[in-house]
Formats: sequence, structure tokens, C-alpha cells
Amino acid sequence: MWVAICSICMMFAGLTSAYIVKKSQDNVISVELPSLFWWSTIIILLSSVTIQIAVKSIKAKEMKRYRTFLGITAFLGLLFATLQYLGFSTLHNHGVLFTGKNSNPGASFLLIIIGLHALHILGGVVGLIVTFLKVYFSKIRNYSSIPVEVIATYWHFVDILWIYLLIFLIFMR
Repeated sequence: MWVAICSICMMFAGLTSAYIVKKSQDNVISVELPSLFWWSTIIILLSSVTIQIAVKSIKAKEMKRYRTFLGITAFLGLLFATLQYLGFSTLHNHGVLFTGKNSNPGASFLLIIIGLHALHILGGVVGLIVTFLKVYFSKIRNYSSIPVEVIATYWHFVDILWIYLLIFLIFMR
């Protein structure tokens, strides 16, 4: 997990560095982030709380509470990705073109950076759902907290990554 996290950090460090270099060129316009990105920030922060409650719940062998908060976390992850999509749709409806002949390089970088983050969120949601289904439908009751601790580590990472990206995009306007 830590190797994957380090690799993802390097990828986003490269992308944000490339954005800084591209931003210094004359043809890159600033893109105002829609308020949906702020709402998605609240959602992802809340999801970090719910995944932490799920971890504490499985350690206490409170399986019903564990399943509930793991499910809530997965739902919040999907809600985050949906709000990101709606944010991009709002930008597009306001004339920001992300790809194609008349697109702006700044908007294209925004799509790549935030879009890749959303894909990592969706990967985390898949991990949450698989973990949820294993606990919910398994005939063997396994109270090991290791799987949820691993997914929680990843989930907190993508949360922190989003905060970094949001701050980066605010200061790079």
C-alpha cells in the first residue's frame, strides 16, 4: 500500500509541477472552481471520519456499526465523485473547454489532475465495497481489522491528496 501511495504522490507531484510550468505561458487562462468542489471537500472530510468510525467499530467487534459506517463511507465516496463530475459539468456549461481544438491548456490540466483523483476515489470505493461484501456475506466470521485499516489508510491518503490539490488549485488561479 505504501509503495502505491508513494507512486501516486510522485504522479501528482509531476502533474502539479507540469501545471506550474504550463501556467507561466501566456495562453493559459485561470479557471474559477465551482462551489461544488467545496461541497465535495466537506463530503470527503466527512468520509474520513466515517471510515475511522468503521475501523474503531471492527476493533470493538461491533459488526453492525462497522458495516453501517463502511457503507456510509462508500456512499460518501460515490457522492464525492458525483460532485466532482457535476463541478466539471458546471465549468463546461460556463464555456470552459477541457479537450478539443478550442480547449485551454489550464482547463485540460485541471481535468487531468482532478479526474485522476476522482479515479483514485472510485478505486477506493471499489475497495470499500469489496471489504463490505466480504464482511456482510462471508459465512466465516473474521474480525480482523487489517483489511479495513489498509483501506482506511488509502482513504485518508486520497482525502489528504484532495486537500493538497484544492489548495494548489486555489493558489494557482
